Amino acid sequence: GAILCSTDKGVFLMREVGVSEKRLPALIELYEYFMDYGYQTIDMPVKNREGDYVTKGFDGSIYMLRRMPPGRECDVRRAAELFEAAGNLAKIHLLMRKKIMENVSEAENLEEGYIRHNRELRKVRAYIRNVSPKGEFEYAFLKCFDQMYQWAEAAVEELERSDYEKLYAEEMKKSGMIHGEYNYHNIIMTKEGIATTNFEKFRRDIQVEDLYYFLRKVLEKSGWKIRLGDGMLNAYSAIHPLTEGEMEYLKIRLIYPEKFWKTANSYYCTNKAWISVKNIEKLQTAIRQTEEKKMFLKEVFGFEL
Repeated sequence: GAILCSTDKGVFLMREVGVSEKRLPALIELYEYFMDYGYQTIDMPVKNREGDYVTKGFDGSIYMLRRMPPGRECDVRRAAELFEAAGNLAKIHLLMRKKIMENVSEAENLEEGYIRHNRELRKVRAYIRNVSPKGEFEYAFLKCFDQMYQWAEAAVEELERSDYEKLYAEEMKKSGMIHGEYNYHNIIMTKEGIATTNFEKFRRDIQVEDLYYFLRKVLEKSGWKIRLGDGMLNAYSAIHPLTEGEMEYLKIRLIYPEKFWKTANSYYCTNKAWISVKNIEKLQTAIRQTEEKKMFLKEVFGFEL
């Protein structure tokens, strides 16, 4: 859905803007702030001939041209690159804390979100119990449900005992903002260092939410390697020291069976006449990786279920 332009002035990408018109000024303001502050390794939007950053198509769609940093995506198989990317995230977070912005959306309350997810999981179970005949996905889901739901309940219990509300309030006072989708697809390795792209999902939230998301995505790919995850946490903390409350938040986020919930939700919201092989594979992966994650949580965070 994008056009890549290789020119004598560099590489540019033109695609439809992934944010609403209401949020667009804030996104532009964030990009300009990064450039003014000297952090120029980003996919900076380029103005058109009228001096605007966006151009409307004939169908009303909004397009934006961005100057793309020349390089390649971060390689999840190279620990050194992942450590560097974790440090880069810490630098971005420190920069974002210095910028006070209006009209930036805030994240949903985590406890309310988890309670809703758990309710949805029970609804999916009730639905699958009544499905006849049952297929491979339904049998696998019912077989593992109790075990996976135990993790979901444990996350809520840990959250209720934590200082989450205090941590969130403190973050809002500091004008904490996050990238919103910090993963290896949006981390570009260039000759000048790391570049970061696609800030469309930025919002106000507890900043280590970005670190949790990046950590989970990498560890799911690597089999929850303890040394790798520990190294990423150390690389981030060397630049942006992690507090006790932030470590507790990371632990709670990692306890919740996110992949299991997403797979169940995807199944429930799509056509049941044909179950995607991908959904079955994702469910089996979520179940298999739970044991690996269990060891990681015990070694790194001292948590045992």
